Amino acid sequence: MSSSDSINDPDPLSAAPPAAPDALLHAEPGVQTQQARLQSAILLLLGLGLFFGLPFVLSIGSVVFLPPVTAIVLTIVLAPAADRLVRLGLPNMLASFLALLLLIAVVVVALSLILQPAYDMVDQVPAMARRVSLRFAELRSNLAWMNDINRQIARLTGSTATREVVVASPSVIEQVAFATPSVLIEVLLTFLLTFFMIESRIRTKRRLLFDRHSFGASVRIARVIRAVQDRVASYILTVAQINLGVGTIVAAGSWAFGFSAPIMWGGLAFVLNFLPYVGPLVMVALLTLVGVGTASTVALGLLPALAFLGLHAVEANFVTPSILGARLTLNPVSILISISYFSWIWGTLGALLSVPILLTLTALVDHLGRPNLVGFLFGEPLFQPGLIAQDELRHPEDYAGHEGDMASDETGRPLHSRTSQGA
Repeated sequence: MSSSDSINDPDPLSAAPPAAPDALLHAEPGVQTQQARLQSAILLLLGLGLFFGLPFVLSIGSVVFLPPVTAIVLTIVLAPAADRLVRLGLPNMLASFLALLLLIAVVVVALSLILQPAYDMVDQVPAMARRVSLRFAELRSNLAWMNDINRQIARLTGSTATREVVVASPSVIEQVAFATPSVLIEVLLTFLLTFFMIESRIRTKRRLLFDRHSFGASVRIARVIRAVQDRVASYILTVAQINLGVGTIVAAGSWAFGFSAPIMWGGLAFVLNFLPYVGPLVMVALLTLVGVGTASTVALGLLPALAFLGLHAVEANFVTPSILGARLTLNPVSILISISYFSWIWGTLGALLSVPILLTLTALVDHLGRPNLVGFLFGEPLFQPGLIAQDELRHPEDYAGHEGDMASDETGRPLHSRTSQGA
C-alpha cells in the first residue's frame, strides 16, 4: 500500500471518534429527562416527609407557630377592609387598627351571645342528663331481648366480665385554670402580630413586587398575591353571610321549639357552620341531647335536630354552591382531610383554620402548578402548568418589561394594565 493510499483510505479507528459527539447530542434529551424525573422524585419524597413530619413539629411548638399562622389568615381577611379605609383617606396605621378593632368587636359580641347563656344552661345539665338517662332506660327496656342474646353469647363463648381501672384526671375547672394564662398570651400575641402584619402589608407587597430581578417575576408574584387574598377573603366573607342567615333561622326555630336562649343556638349554628360537615354534625348532636332531655317524648325531642338537618341539606346543596360558584367550591375529601390534619395538630382552632389554609394552598397550587402524582408514575411531569404559565403563553407581552414599568397606588397595588387585575 502506497503513502497516497494511506492518506485517501483513513483508518476506521481514527474515523470513529467524530460520530461520538452526534451520539451524545442525540442522548442529551433522554439524560435531561432522567435528571428531571430524579429531581421530581426527590422533591416528591421531601414533600411526603414534610407532610407527615410537620404535624409533630407544629404540635409541639404550637405556642410558637399557631399565633403567626392565625395572624396570617386574619391579615388576608382584614387587608381588603384596611385598603378600603385607606382609599377613604385614613392613615394606614389608623385603618389597620380600625380593621382589627372591628374583628375584636365581632368576636366579643359573638362570645358574649354564646358563652353567657351557655353558663346559665350549665345548671340545667344535671336535670337534662337524668331525663336523657330515663329515655335511654325506656329504650333499653324495650330492647331487653337483645341483652338476653348478648348474655347467651357471652355464656357460650366463656367470656367473663373484666374490671375497668379508671385513672383520676384533673377536673374541667383545673384544666381551664392551668390553660388560661397560656391562652391569654397566645391571643394577645396573635392580635399584635395581626396588627403589625396589616400595617406593614403595603411595604411587604412593594418589597415582594419591586425587589425582583425581572419584570415577569413581579407580575407573577402580584397575581399570586391577589389570587390568594381574593379567594380566602371572598370565601370567608361569603360563608359568614350565609352562616348569619343560618344562625338567624336556627335562633327563630329554637324560639319556636321552646328552647331557652335562642340567640345562643343561633350563634352556635353560625360558628359551627364554618366547619364543613363536622360542625353541622356537632350541632345535630347538641340539639338531640337538649331536645331529648327537655321534651316529653323521644320523638318530640328529635324534631329540632331533624329540622336542622333539613335546613343544612338545603343550605349545603343549593344555597352555598349557587353563591360561591365553582371557583370557591372545594373537594369534600380535601376538606375532611384538612380538618382532620389541622385539628390533629392544633385542636379546635386548627379545625377552624383548616379551610382558610386549604384555600390558600389551593390558590397557590392553581397558579404555580398542580401536582400530577398519577401521571408522574407513568412518565409525565410531576407538575402540570399552572394558571400563570398558561397566561404567560397567551400574553407574553405582559411579562416583558423592566422595573420602571410598574407603579403602585397607595395600597401597594401595581398600576400596570393587566397586572392591576392580579396584584
